[in-house]
Amino acid sequence: MRSRRLMNQDIENKWLKIASDQLVGRKIVSVRYMCEEEVDDYGWHKRSLVIELDDGNCIFPSVDEEGNEAGVMFTQNPGNPVLPTLY
Repeated sequence: MRSRRLMNQDIENKWLKIASDQLVGRKIVSVRYMCEEEVDDYGWHKRSLVIELDDGNCIFPSVDEEGNEAGVMFTQNPGNPVLPTLY
């Protein structure tokens, strides 16, 4: 039986590959906050930041993997360490 550590590494590698395939080499073409229609589609109460990529895909944070609410994004910029959600 494989160790838990090796199985966790396999899962991490799988998701890193998926994320890399979707994000590496992409360019950010627009940054905006979700519109009311998008917020309603997700059943959220807050508007999340949306990063639009050059291939037409968008990425945005959620508070959890189930998409229960919009999430904040943290940066390493000391002047603006958090990009907040909006109401």
